[in-house]
Amino acid sequence: MKVPQLDLGQQQQKLRNELSAAVQSVFDSQQFVLGPEVTKFEREAAEYCGVSHAIGCASGSDALLLALMASDIKVGDEVITTPFTFFATAGAIARLSARPVFVDIDPRTYNLNPEHVESAITPRTRAILPVHMYGQCAEMDPLLNLAEKHRLVVIEDAAQSIGAQDRNRKAGTMGSIGCFSFYPSKNLGAAGDAGMVTTSQATVADRLRRLRVHGGAREYQHDEVGVNSRLDSLQAAVLRVKLRYLDLWSESRRQIATRYTQLLTSANLNVEVIPPFVRLDGKHIFHQYVVRVPRYRDAMMEHMRQRDIGTRIYYPISLHLQYCFAYLGYQVGDFPESESAANETLALPCFPELTEAQQQYVVEAMESFQP
Repeated sequence: MKVPQLDLGQQQQKLRNELSAAVQSVFDSQQFVLGPEVTKFEREAAEYCGVSHAIGCASGSDALLLALMASDIKVGDEVITTPFTFFATAGAIARLSARPVFVDIDPRTYNLNPEHVESAITPRTRAILPVHMYGQCAEMDPLLNLAEKHRLVVIEDAAQSIGAQDRNRKAGTMGSIGCFSFYPSKNLGAAGDAGMVTTSQATVADRLRRLRVHGGAREYQHDEVGVNSRLDSLQAAVLRVKLRYLDLWSESRRQIATRYTQLLTSANLNVEVIPPFVRLDGKHIFHQYVVRVPRYRDAMMEHMRQRDIGTRIYYPISLHLQYCFAYLGYQVGDFPESESAANETLALPCFPELTEAQQQYVVEAMESFQP
């Protein structure tokens, strides 16, 4: 049996006719940038998230950049965030010549640990940027309370977590601005790069709309320097089709996660494998099903590869140890939980169409691993 880490082909096959019709309608309209499809998607996405405004943009990375720009993050400002995430989170901060200030993670959820945040706040701190990792929300209440106490902005990186919840509040709606990615591998994936920012503040939404079109309030008049980060109509049309199925897919992922955990708990494994921790006061939508393998992680990954099972490591290098961030002065050992997660985590195959037989094959392969 062959089990890919992700299989988008099955999803595309089921939606072929709907997607083809949606794409053809855009070609018929000849409105390829912004336009009616983008407006409709923004309205539908805002309603889905439970927020007043959704603003489409070119990518999740740009969503972060736009959110920071709209929050007036400037040269020398500090933004507290996690070292255990995709590069774009800290990269967007650095692109504005602001300073990423890393805080270690909760070893169970892999999200920013609120207990360590206040000690990292300085007079230069302007924002807190938590990431909702793998489809599970960060614990937001203590972060929001700290932000109110110290007059900071909270920007949510919800790139992996559209539809996830923290105490019945959806990802991307709790801070000042939420940032989403629609990279094809996401739970809601476009046919290429695409992103979105969300907010319930009308003035912030207006500024985000200006910033994504070079800072122009209207054509050829620019109130500030923005970026070119418009959502293509083709991507919006694809996303509108897929949005209707998002909750169904996310529920399938949750069921797959439950089955994985049951199989792993009852398996006769020769090494320790720790299933994901799921917060009882939230809703995990399992963008990834990530286990911890404290010993022999890389050897197990190779063992799985030899049996045609796709696995991935998200993320193998903690950001404070990336070469481009050496100027920040962090050293090995500064964030031990992030470093441990980088060395121990392993994402198993997880997509809505994954079958029970495929899951059993994955766990049986893990059982056969001999260190």
